[in-house]
Amino acid sequence: MRENILDESTRLFAARGFEGTSLGRIAREVGISKPSLLYHFTSKASLHRAVLDGVFEHWSRELPRILKLASSGDERWRALTQAVVDFFLDDPDRARLLLREMLDHPAELRALFEEHVLPWLDVLSTYIERGQARGEIPADLDPHAYLLHTVHHIISGIALSQVFANLYTTPTDQSEQARAARHITELLRITRASLFLPSPGDLTP
Repeated sequence: MRENILDESTRLFAARGFEGTSLGRIAREVGISKPSLLYHFTSKASLHRAVLDGVFEHWSRELPRILKLASSGDERWRALTQAVVDFFLDDPDRARLLLREMLDHPAELRALFEEHVLPWLDVLSTYIERGQARGEIPADLDPHAYLLHTVHHIISGIALSQVFANLYTTPTDQSEQARAARHITELLRITRASLFLPSPGDLTP
């Protein structure tokens, strides 16, 4: 039941915002009474925080595992970005929620990013700096700025994929899901191309 409440709250907070979503509405969508909802979460504020914490705490658990599995810089980049994309594509309302929170509650979201994401930015920046030292990554690339842009592009790209996917007019019989996949694939290609220098085999004679 707790997971059902969190899932439905994510959808409603993403669609209507914190102020536009009532506990009564959440309870009705879950199919329980408001007192039953308050048994699990004592207030709308605590429920809202639990929804956001769930998104960020996922990465506190997932990032160490990914970093240990990947042996090269390119593998690490592919594994990390694919894991982020898969997490938000599994439930695009997570991305829409964060995008809305960036606009509605920037101070609160900044604090969550500082708590859960900033420490990992420092770790990942170190990997980028090692790649720069090996000549694999442009020396003038700003590691923190690159990582923050990548996070922003993935979140906003998935949050808005329904809008942009419908602008792909060819082929005409392509499903919305397939058009959204094209959108995300190109987003990842752009982020990779801006990070790694081409290898000698990639260069045209």
